[in-house]
Amino acid sequence: MIDPAHLLAYPIPEIRQRIRWQDVALYNASIGLGADPMDRAQLPFLDERALVAMPSMAVVLGYPGFWLQRPDTGVDWVKVVHGEQSLQLHRPLPVEGEVVGTSRVTRIIDRGAGKGAVIYSERQVRDAASGELLATLGMSTFARGDGGCGGDTGPAPKPHPEPDRAPDIVLDLPTRPEQALIYRLNGDHNPLHLDPDIAAKAGFARPILHGLCTFGVVSHALMRALCGYDVRRFGRMDARFSSPVFPGETLSTQVWHEAGGAAFRTRVVERDVVVVSNGRFLFA
Repeated sequence: MIDPAHLLAYPIPEIRQRIRWQDVALYNASIGLGADPMDRAQLPFLDERALVAMPSMAVVLGYPGFWLQRPDTGVDWVKVVHGEQSLQLHRPLPVEGEVVGTSRVTRIIDRGAGKGAVIYSERQVRDAASGELLATLGMSTFARGDGGCGGDTGPAPKPHPEPDRAPDIVLDLPTRPEQALIYRLNGDHNPLHLDPDIAAKAGFARPILHGLCTFGVVSHALMRALCGYDVRRFGRMDARFSSPVFPGETLSTQVWHEAGGAAFRTRVVERDVVVVSNGRFLFA
């Protein structure tokens, strides 16, 4: 069982990370860029001669690893799932250089015994040489096995409302059967996405796609539909994970234009299940 006071003061390690062009190309490919080899608009995200980093790559920069798996956190890590993710991009990401990621737990909401707890955390990613802030990341982690821990009882932040009308844009993007195996090379080694036995213990029929890989695929849809692949137009993206994705499924993102950006939602075509809800996108 987790101790909220302990987690709020938990010393998550600061991470210094060297970025190479190969890391950028790997990330971009791991979220599906290049699936259509004849789509010239995607080539800058894969061609080292004029490489561009996808904004969502910020989620793997300065990443402290699956630290909730450490015994001294008290978290029942097998039952942990990613709840929400936000990304605010302050400037386009570099394709070479060094960054520093600083993470901290900001809040813990106790939903009650048998109902789990929600752990909120934040990470700032800075350029190591200049100290300039590149991105601010926020996430919530649903610790399904840690309800009744005595944490804050809420209320939780309200999600962005979804429009009650037909979407303005619908864009389908495929995932690949082996996509989780590729995405984990970015540094997220949670065995839930690799090992069928671990997946079964967590209640899944097979390994699921990383939530942040789903986030990346959806960000690709938004970059394509709203930004014309211009990373300078990307400002902020917030999303709530509603259901897991299995590698190989097709993600259909619905987009509604709003002042300053858009609302969005994503479902799996094959199962007609909403997997990302209450999404909000803001232009830079």
